[in-house]
Amino acid sequence: MVQILLLLLPALSPALAWMPVEDWESGSVTASMDESGQCVCHVYLPDTTFPADRVEHMQQVSKDLILEVEIQMNKMVSYEAKLDVYLEELKKLTFRVAMLESSPDSYIKLDFELLRIELREFEVLVSQLKDSLNSSSPMFDSLYTEIRNMTLIVNQLETYDKSNLEVIRIEFAKLQKKLEECQKEQEFIKPDIGNCNHTGIMSISKPIVVQLNAHLNAGFQYGGWGKDSKPVRGYESMYFYGAYSSPSVHNFYLYSNYENLIQRSAFKQHDIPGGWRGTGNNYIVHGNTIYYQINTPFSMTKLNLTSSKYDYRVIPAASQKFSYSYSDNQNLDFAADETGLWVIYASEESKGKIVLAKIDEKSFGIEDEWNTGAYKQLAGNAFMACGVMYLTRSVDVNTEEIYYAFNTKTREEKHLSIHFQKFQDKYSNLDYNPTDQKLYMYNNGYYVSYNVRFNKE
Repeated sequence: MVQILLLLLPALSPALAWMPVEDWESGSVTASMDESGQCVCHVYLPDTTFPADRVEHMQQVSKDLILEVEIQMNKMVSYEAKLDVYLEELKKLTFRVAMLESSPDSYIKLDFELLRIELREFEVLVSQLKDSLNSSSPMFDSLYTEIRNMTLIVNQLETYDKSNLEVIRIEFAKLQKKLEECQKEQEFIKPDIGNCNHTGIMSISKPIVVQLNAHLNAGFQYGGWGKDSKPVRGYESMYFYGAYSSPSVHNFYLYSNYENLIQRSAFKQHDIPGGWRGTGNNYIVHGNTIYYQINTPFSMTKLNLTSSKYDYRVIPAASQKFSYSYSDNQNLDFAADETGLWVIYASEESKGKIVLAKIDEKSFGIEDEWNTGAYKQLAGNAFMACGVMYLTRSVDVNTEEIYYAFNTKTREEKHLSIHFQKFQDKYSNLDYNPTDQKLYMYNNGYYVSYNVRFNKE
């Protein structure tokens, strides 16, 4: 019986074939003879011998394989999508190469189409920037206008064919000649720094809008910026800036040059202590000193930027009742030109008309005065150039006018009408700088400047 059982083992299930002997012994084996005379063995094994741990291991292996298959399938889908993109790009590249090989004209058409695409992308960019800044600045309107104009130009140029190329060349030559003439004219009107051999201001250029103030805060509507009108050696390129949410003066920032002004990288900051804080915004930097107005006592004040020393002088006749039309507390207006340092104010005695006074820089006193016929409250602001005081006023939201001039040499008054554009309606500071013959305006939070052209006939 034992021999028969051993012979039959290989034919049994593989699970039984490799079972250890002790597992066999814990079961039971019976044998019998069937009707045909063959021996039949019956093996009964206990349940504990079933390899459950191996089955569980195989199930985990199966799950891991299924997960790996899914990962690989996802990769295939991703690769298929990328392949579609690359095939599309390849088609576009093939199309461009074919157009380039066919004729230069075809390439020019493609070039125009790319220009239009770039213009549309630029328009979207400007729109996004406008939305992100939540601004309705004229600067964005100007950009939109430029984009539309450029799109029209691109469309018009594309309509030209070879027959018009010669006409284009001729027109281009004419344009080049005009540009050369313009350059010569520009050289002719090049600023003659320090020379007052002229009859006064002829015109003011279009505004050069630099950027929003260094605080990047449109709420800082009051303030001023510019250059030292009488720089000391080593500080010829220095710029100053100070701005506030009300007509006050409590700190200043100094920048070594124009680039640092744009980058908001000041080399020095002056925080004015409580007893010396000022009002109004018609301050100026002259001879490395800031001149501004304080109200207690009401007087003109100066701060030396090197020594940080303060001083003040009272002007007995000056009144606090007469300010410019654009903002309050503009009672003392400091100005500088080729002839020196000035202060502009009005008095009770003059009944609100402007009094122009020359400041002695050494004694910090008044060395001379002129009474004018112009009412201070009607003016938007004032500045000095070559010993002549010029007053401005608003024509409309976008236009300012120099309407009055007073010559301190001849005591002659003159009514003018010299218009120039404003970036925004109101401004709090306007000063002429004799070192570059420019006007510096702090216009509702923005740095703005103008070139001044004098009549040299």
